[in-house]
Amino acid sequence: MPNIAPRYWLMIAILGFVWGGTFLLIKLALEGTTPFWLAASRIGFAALLLCAIWGIRGFKLFKDQTNWPSLILIGVLSTALPFMLISWGQQHVSSGFTGISMAAIPLMVLPLAHVFIPGEQMTLRRLIGFCIGFVGVALLIGGKAFTSSGSELESYGRAACLSSAACYSVSSILTRRLPPVDPLGLAAILLVIGSTIIVPVAWMAEGPPVVPDNRTLLIAAVLGLIPTAAANLLRVIVVREAGPTFMTLTNYQVPIWAVVLGAVFLGEELPPSMLLAMTLILGGLGLSQFGRLKRLFGGTQGHNP
Repeated sequence: MPNIAPRYWLMIAILGFVWGGTFLLIKLALEGTTPFWLAASRIGFAALLLCAIWGIRGFKLFKDQTNWPSLILIGVLSTALPFMLISWGQQHVSSGFTGISMAAIPLMVLPLAHVFIPGEQMTLRRLIGFCIGFVGVALLIGGKAFTSSGSELESYGRAACLSSAACYSVSSILTRRLPPVDPLGLAAILLVIGSTIIVPVAWMAEGPPVVPDNRTLLIAAVLGLIPTAAANLLRVIVVREAGPTFMTLTNYQVPIWAVVLGAVFLGEELPPSMLLAMTLILGGLGLSQFGRLKRLFGGTQGHNP
């Protein structure tokens, strides 16, 4: 298992906090707009922003080899398709089940990385650690994760949420396997691909966009700038340089921050199992990354997992 530089630990901590707060902002934005157009606006704004910066740098992308088919597939799987699946699926399942679906991403990435990414072997310690973290997330979300929504299409909704998690998992593996590429250009082009798909879909599903109020526009701009543009650039860097398995550590942080920020800003009640859930999540993550943490804080240079 390769050493992970401290900057990558900082990056996943930032991503966990930012994406945990995204649910709060989405909830506020949906008071003034519709789900598909909110997704389209944040992806489109982020794409324009990153493309402007990318253009200043000369629109450099692949450094030597090219792999456009994989790049297009990653663009579909990392933005447009999972956004649409979640938007549709959430209409028919509980919000808790959506959270559980996202927490399943590390367990999906682990075997995929073992097979397709050199140096990302699945060890017993890492598997046990990820499973403990998943149990912690399930405890944090509570019984509402598996309670029925009563929808006739609930089973299809659950399949859509799990499929979105699979999209993110596969896109991370494909991103890691791309030939040498400029991270900023990669983040920009993926958002461009996503926006070219989701904008016409939003138009077909929800009709022409209606200009929202200034408060909603501001929230949508923040969603496009921070959790979409900036966070996707960080995600590309972490996946490319530290690996897709390491990147999945954010998935267990997100529910913690979502619960904490919801309590602080929306007055939502903290679950009684909060302390135990956090202990399991952090303990599981620590166990899965024990070798890396030992080298990080102990300064050893071994390569044991």
